[in-house]
Amino acid sequence: MNQLFAPGCALYLYKPELAAKMLGLLQQEHPGLREHTTCCHHEPKRPSGTRIINVCAGCDRRYRELYEGVSTISFWELLAKSETFPFPDYQGRRMSILDACPTRSQERVHRAIRKLLERMNIELLEPSRTGTKSTCCGDSFYGTLKVEQVKEKMRQRAQEMPAEDVVVYCVSCIKAMLIGGKQPRYLVDLLFGEATHPGTTEPEQWHAELDAFIAEH
Repeated sequence: MNQLFAPGCALYLYKPELAAKMLGLLQQEHPGLREHTTCCHHEPKRPSGTRIINVCAGCDRRYRELYEGVSTISFWELLAKSETFPFPDYQGRRMSILDACPTRSQERVHRAIRKLLERMNIELLEPSRTGTKSTCCGDSFYGTLKVEQVKEKMRQRAQEMPAEDVVVYCVSCIKAMLIGGKQPRYLVDLLFGEATHPGTTEPEQWHAELDAFIAEH
């Protein structure tokens, strides 16, 4: 099978060194696997039958819906089946979870992520609106509402989380949960035992960084 690994624009901006670690991990099981650095907003221009391993929920949706001949699978689904990855032990720490909008209908992704949390010994406290019933962190309203209204949406969503620590698997959700007053725990950071550092949090600045990166890739 022709496969590629696409870390996604947001992870490149957030912690490119983790993207490199993930690629190295995948190459242990898939020797010769290469990185796909073209943003999912652009035609991938890959041979029919190519499968792209994604990290970003937005990439998951675009590769599923927009590009003929290209399929996709999440990194989470592959890692959940691993028999060799050294999962860290969080000793039953209680965390909530925010499921990302682009994979709201993708129960395969939800199941895989919860399996990863279970393997890391994290006790999950689900919010009332979760999985296929999850709602946006607030970031998708950027561009249609004023910035302060977007932040208010973020605060409202964050307050629905029953634990202070909130697992997210979208970099924009990191920003939203921090603005909302919660402690975001990015799934890639959890897997590699790292702290989550939000970086740019102001919606205007973050989206400007994303747009510039997308245009260049």
